[in-house]
Amino acid sequence: MNFELGPELERFQARVREAVAELVAPQARAADEEGGFRREVVEALAATGLPAWALDHGPPALSIFYEELGRADSSVRGFFTVQLGLVLNCLAASGSPRAQAVAQMREIGCYALTEPEAGSDVRSMRTHAEPVDGGWVINGEKHWITNGGVADLALVFAGTEQGITCFVVGTDAPGLERRPMPGRELGHRASDHVQMIFRNLRVADTDVLGEVGGGYRLAMGALQHGRLGVASGAVGIHQACLDACLDFARSRRQFGQRIGDFQMIQAALADMKAELDASRLLARRAACTMDAQDLAVAKLYCCDAAVRAADQAILIHGARGYSSEYPVERYWRDAKGMQIYEGTAHIQRLIIARSLVGKPDS
Repeated sequence: MNFELGPELERFQARVREAVAELVAPQARAADEEGGFRREVVEALAATGLPAWALDHGPPALSIFYEELGRADSSVRGFFTVQLGLVLNCLAASGSPRAQAVAQMREIGCYALTEPEAGSDVRSMRTHAEPVDGGWVINGEKHWITNGGVADLALVFAGTEQGITCFVVGTDAPGLERRPMPGRELGHRASDHVQMIFRNLRVADTDVLGEVGGGYRLAMGALQHGRLGVASGAVGIHQACLDACLDFARSRRQFGQRIGDFQMIQAALADMKAELDASRLLARRAACTMDAQDLAVAKLYCCDAAVRAADQAILIHGARGYSSEYPVERYWRDAKGMQIYEGTAHIQRLIIARSLVGKPDS
């Protein structure tokens, strides 16, 4: 049993941390407040070769990559989780020739699964594909599609007579309309989230990804990788909360002493550290095994722990934590969304419980 990353992954982590500090962290607050996706940031990070190195070295390296991104900017982390964790895994699992373009960031992809009436209950989706000569016609609606407004291709999941099927759709295709989500997001405000409306959108038979009727299995397999990205990103938020609180506890003085010398603050910091260590180990175990139960446990615990850490961080910062002058309020808003993405905390509990209890005898 070895809890160390090893020299190669430690060097990779240091390189990612340096790149994130230079390219991602300085713009995180402005991007959040302006609420716009910054393509130049993800392109600059891709140009370092670090995402490609992580892909070549598997889930443990990707987990480190996502954690360091989450520590600085959850919107950028969310982009890469969709690009590398969801879209690329579906394309690669099906042997699609477009996988290489997505891996190299020459094409941006989105994962169009969620609908207004089909979130956790994927099988109730209403988007439907009807066969026609040489292809299919798709009608329906998706929402909360991350990267959807900037994507070059969309993986569109639709119901067919044979079951849910995945289609690769160019986002410039006639019959596809993209709209920004109404309202303003609580967190991940520098992400790109859209509604996608399909009106008699025609695709060819060659645009089917994998097998007709095989989309559900494809979608669930990709979500395993997405959950690793969310869990690892939550560890990054948690670490950022602890970092901010330690800096504040050492510098803020009340009643003639540092607030870090008060036992209640020390207790909060100690709890934050203990939960952080537990979260990081769970995320790394999940990255090593890629087991469905381990991933669900990591996604559940890491995201809940990050919310608790961000909540305490705001409290420790007092009135300052209630303002965007300090980053902890952004950490809380971003962490809250991570309890929902890639399967809510409730769904993760169901996955865990069912894997423990097993199938009924009859």
